[in-house]
Amino acid sequence: MQQIEHIKEFGGWLNRYRHRSAACNCDMTLSVYLPPAAAEGPVPAVYYLSGLTCTDDNVRVKAGAQRYAAELGLALVMPDTSPRGDDVPDEPDRSDLGKGAGFYVNATQPPWDRHYRMLDYVTDELPALLEAQLPVAAGVKSITGHSMGGHGALVAALRRPELYRSVSAFAPICNPVAVGWSERCLEAYLGDDRGAWIRYDATELIRAGKHFPGTPLIDQGTEDEFLAGQLQPQALEAACRAHGQALVLRMQPGYDHSYHFIATFIGEHLAYHAAALAD
Repeated sequence: MQQIEHIKEFGGWLNRYRHRSAACNCDMTLSVYLPPAAAEGPVPAVYYLSGLTCTDDNVRVKAGAQRYAAELGLALVMPDTSPRGDDVPDEPDRSDLGKGAGFYVNATQPPWDRHYRMLDYVTDELPALLEAQLPVAAGVKSITGHSMGGHGALVAALRRPELYRSVSAFAPICNPVAVGWSERCLEAYLGDDRGAWIRYDATELIRAGKHFPGTPLIDQGTEDEFLAGQLQPQALEAACRAHGQALVLRMQPGYDHSYHFIATFIGEHLAYHAAALAD
């Protein structure tokens, strides 16, 4: 990895890196916050997956997470949301497909399949790289995310529960195969076989018998402009109830979809993960 930024924060270091990704077939950029405890040895990590149109910059600037990570002794890993580069396909007139909108899937359809393998990148390639090169404890990690990134966190934890101690999400897309907008994105990346889509749908994975590591924590604002039409947390809650999966879904009165909402509750999420990572 090439370090391209190195900023002192709360006694630790906020670093930005660039590296060549085999999974995404391009150069990828990410940020990692290393708490003061990392100076003494490897620390557990929480992976934060950002939402539609974002990069690693949104969360590291807006969420206020580094203060809590410093206090709790957690590395905070903040990857990008999609492949980038001049040769990476894009839909520049769409904000929901292409660069900034990878949906954390392993695309199977051209032209996306040459680069858009974000699930493999987040679950396998990136942890192996960081654990080899940074003071990040091997195999001791949790995952969270916002919106599209919340969807990615839930799906990663359901498909690879052995990798994570805990999972949480802020306003995640919970049942994308039931929403026309996200159906169209899944079709572009995965083709017209709905059986492929449900492998990237947390609600459908629960219905198919998958289980989360531990009890997920989900926060959802009641004034979120995407709640009724796109997020579907109640569908996930009903599926979990029907299949014996514990879930904490907190409907937070008055909160919207923005980073004001995330900044309000990010400390509680990191504390939740720290407790799981300490076990």
